[in-house]
Amino acid sequence: MSQSSTPMVGQVEVFATQNRGYSPEEITDMTLNKILYIGKNLDPVIQQQAVEYRDQIRSVLINAIKTAQRSERTTLYNLCKQQGHEDMAEVIRKL
Repeated sequence: MSQSSTPMVGQVEVFATQNRGYSPEEITDMTLNKILYIGKNLDPVIQQQAVEYRDQIRSVLINAIKTAQRSERTTLYNLCKQQGHEDMAEVIRKL
């Protein structure tokens, strides 16, 4: 994953992967960059609280994305199996 700039209003971030999709952690970081910005000039106590809050949100988002991925694979597995594609269902199950 690469990042071309820091998140600011009016600027664009570019993320890229090669030969794979984004991981839950990468998706979470991209999402958090859009939701929450922690300024560098904050009072150190407030800045630390913001960092801890961001870390908590990050953990919740990563778990939610991983759950969504498992759920999607379960749906695909069942669809393949129902349509008689047991071989494809097994490939999906092993992901």
